[in-house]
Amino acid sequence: MGERILVPYDGSPLSQRALERAITKYPDAQITALYVIDPLLAVYEAEAKGLPAASTWHDRMIERANGICADATEQASNYDCEITTATENGRPARTILEYADEHEIEHIIMGSHSREGVSRLILGSVAERVIRQAPMPVTIVR
Repeated sequence: MGERILVPYDGSPLSQRALERAITKYPDAQITALYVIDPLLAVYEAEAKGLPAASTWHDRMIERANGICADATEQASNYDCEITTATENGRPARTILEYADEHEIEHIIMGSHSREGVSRLILGSVAERVIRQAPMPVTIVR
């Protein structure tokens, strides 16, 4: 049995690269692709598109999460690898760290969006927060 690796996965090209790295560099690992539903996205959507009903927003986010997890599973199957997928609700950095702790994850491999300037100040850096607070090794893929 290999080490337990967590790949925060949002379907972006960098998260795809992080998953690919986990699969190719750690072929014997137990890999979990984690998608985090961020409730603050509801606030952003409400501002941009008008306030949807809470149940409608949540249903859309679950549907999106299921699609993203299916994409991760498909990507892994391209390498003849089976992975586990999971979906959690919460602030991304905190949720990633909590999931890693609860599931005895030994290594996190994640993409960095490399935001700079104002967008970094406004949106923050999930990768930076995970690196600073994780008790296990964290590999950042760019």
